[in-house]
Parts: sequence; structure tokens; C-alpha cells
Amino acid sequence: MKMISLIAAFLVLGGCMKVSDMAEGTREQLRDVGILDHSHTQRSASWRLQPDSSIYIAQGHFVPPGNAYPRPNVVAEEAFNGFVEYFPLVRRAPDPAGLDEALNQATAAGAHYLLYTRFAAADDRIGSFDELNDQRAVDRLGVDTSVIQLMLIETGSHYLVDTARIRSRGGLLNIYDATPQVLLGPPLRDYARSLIGLSR
Repeated sequence: MKMISLIAAFLVLGGCMKVSDMAEGTREQLRDVGILDHSHTQRSASWRLQPDSSIYIAQGHFVPPGNAYPRPNVVAEEAFNGFVEYFPLVRRAPDPAGLDEALNQATAAGAHYLLYTRFAAADDRIGSFDELNDQRAVDRLGVDTSVIQLMLIETGSHYLVDTARIRSRGGLLNIYDATPQVLLGPPLRDYARSLIGLSR
């Protein structure tokens, strides 16, 4: 009798929700409890861009404090990888640049917008046996975190269209030999989707 009740309950629940919805809900729960990578984006505006907008992506010279040493242009590279899927007219600065220099580069490239990025904070925790042997600091065991800041600027008027802050935290399943820059790709792709009005 209990088995029949259990099967009936599963059939009722299965009829109420699609499998894809159940899978996405499970992923969200696993992110919230720290099993999977998690990110949170705060935007100052809900501005939307046309898909044919030309965007130039650059990164500032700022190096995040702490013991993480990300590649000099890694945020711009990851942003480009996320944006190129949704905006066909996107270009990236080859090296870090100051804001004025990046605006000049964007204008010279004929871009409508400059996406100026900065790696504001990074904490590269110990996530492998080699790192533990090198650092010998048990208190440094844990998941990586990162914070990046974005400014979307209209190149013609220098109007600040949007600002965003993305805070990312690694998950326990991806802890081995991870770095803060690994966390950047998915939230930057989500930000690109939000700029053209698509949900996650």
C-alpha cells in the first residue's frame, strides 16, 4: 500500500512540473548551499541593448588585493567570450587600459558602447594537495571567491548606461585546483543575456 501511495505521489508531482524545471530548481538549490558555483549580480539599471550594438570591452590596470594573481586581461577575455555569443559586433582590447584610453580605443573602433571591467577582489583558497604542501596553511582551505565591477558607457556621449557588481563563490564540487578567474565566465554570459532581455 505504501508503495502504491509513493508511486501515485511521484505521478502527481511529475504531472505538475517539467523535468527541465525540476533540474533547474535542483541546480539552484545546489548553488545556494555551496555545492555548485554561485554568483550574484547587482545592476544599477535595467537598460537593454539592441543585439546589433557594437561593444568594445576593456579592463582596467587594477590588480585585486590578496594572494590571487589573475592574468592581466582575464576579465576582458572572459567578458568577450560571454558577449560574442549574443552580440556579433563585439571587440576586445588586447591589453589593460585606463578609462580614458579605453574610451579612445572604443571610439576609434567605432563602438557604440564601452564595457569597462575591473577585477575588484579575488581570494584564491587552497584547493589541491600541491597547494596545501606549498602553503602549509590549513586555514586557507576553502572555496575561491571573486568580485568584478562593470561599467557600460555610451561612447558618443560618455553617458554611464549601467554599472554592475558580480560576486562569485566557488562550489565544493569544483574546489580541486580551481582559481577565482574560473568563476568569471558564467555570470558574465548571464550579464550579456540580461542586456538583451533574455533570462538565465
